[in-house]
Amino acid sequence: MKLNTPQDAPSNVAFSEDESGVITVLNLFFVLVMAIIGGIAIDVSSLIQARTQLQVAADTAAHAALYTRDSEDQFVAKQEALDIASAMMPTGRYGNVLRTENIHFGTYDRVTKQFNIDENRREAVYVKTDRLSENANPVTSFLLQLVGFSEWDVVTTSVFETYRPTCLREGFVAENVVDIQSNNGFMNGFCIHSNSHVSANQNNLFEAGTIVSMPNMSDLDIPQSGFESNEGLEAALREGRLRLRIFARLKQIEAGMTDKSSRYYRSYIINDSPLKIDLTANNNLVKMSDLTPGRVHELNCTQSNGGITMDGEIFSEIVIITNCPVKMSATTAIEEATVITTDDSASSYTAPSGLRLGKDDNCADGGGAQLLTYGGIANAAKVEMYGSQIVAVGSVNFAAANDGIEGASIISANEIDVTSGSSMAFCGSGMDSIFEVEYFRMAG
Repeated sequence: MKLNTPQDAPSNVAFSEDESGVITVLNLFFVLVMAIIGGIAIDVSSLIQARTQLQVAADTAAHAALYTRDSEDQFVAKQEALDIASAMMPTGRYGNVLRTENIHFGTYDRVTKQFNIDENRREAVYVKTDRLSENANPVTSFLLQLVGFSEWDVVTTSVFETYRPTCLREGFVAENVVDIQSNNGFMNGFCIHSNSHVSANQNNLFEAGTIVSMPNMSDLDIPQSGFESNEGLEAALREGRLRLRIFARLKQIEAGMTDKSSRYYRSYIINDSPLKIDLTANNNLVKMSDLTPGRVHELNCTQSNGGITMDGEIFSEIVIITNCPVKMSATTAIEEATVITTDDSASSYTAPSGLRLGKDDNCADGGGAQLLTYGGIANAAKVEMYGSQIVAVGSVNFAAANDGIEGASIISANEIDVTSGSSMAFCGSGMDSIFEVEYFRMAG
């Protein structure tokens, strides 16, 4: 068998028509193209990674800044953001990705998507992280340096804002069970939330727009015919959890009653120096005539003199801070006033009948009352609430008066037990004086 060699090629084939070795040349082009594509893939992947890393640093720093700003001044908050960014992207490796001039506090308009700088505000924060050639820390390329692309400037921004969950403004919120008995009506907008579960008996009405939420809807505790006998309940169900941050602020709220610079200071208090009241001579009965409108009052108890009793009259434009258990007399009313007790018993507040919190003013601003306690509220019968708030570390057990709830925020670190036959209306306004704690989210 004879093997053809290049020398055996017909001598009459022109050089321009000879295809010998064409695959080798084509492979050279393929190798070059693949090298370019591979270089682009590697460098684009590196660029995306660098941008993602910058974005995570911006988001984390923004959240830390706004969280810190909630209780500190802007300078401390900005330094916290700088420390977080530096920890996530060390300067020795990435350069200075976040600088003070790229952190701003202010307000954010979710409709126009516009951030308005006002360093004295605490509602929102803007953070910009970057890797720039002018700062000597750009993102460098690998293979694309061969074709003139040696580095890229990368910039990311993040905006976080504060918000206040609707359930904490108006509704019943408890860490443990919220237990609702029978024949209650919950109007559009009213919220019932438990971080454990909600229990409902029969013949309750949940108007369209009502929210009933818990971490797992399957934990809802209702009778066998529960949805049929609780109109609107199934449509009202939501899943979710709320961190009850307000309980970590009770000491700060208490201190804020006598601190004009505090966000919790009451607008009707005209003198921040507290008055110490001795009620021993009056058998610990508190009358409005014993108090001074526009002042904060301190009432202290010992083991020997027990608790205090608030007379069955209207208490207005005052703050009471006490370590006593507090008993409300029949028909006691508290308007434009705050009562705080550090007593931690299950019955730190009791009200035999007819307690009214807030003015019955058709959801107008002002006139609300706040009861705060390190203990619980027991045996509260026929309670009326108008633009008012109860915050209790312990359980809250009460019976609302018929049609007596119109703007109410009840928050318990334990349980809430609501008895039968009441209507719970939602205001959407008039809750301006309740105590609230900011929550944080990325701006949308």
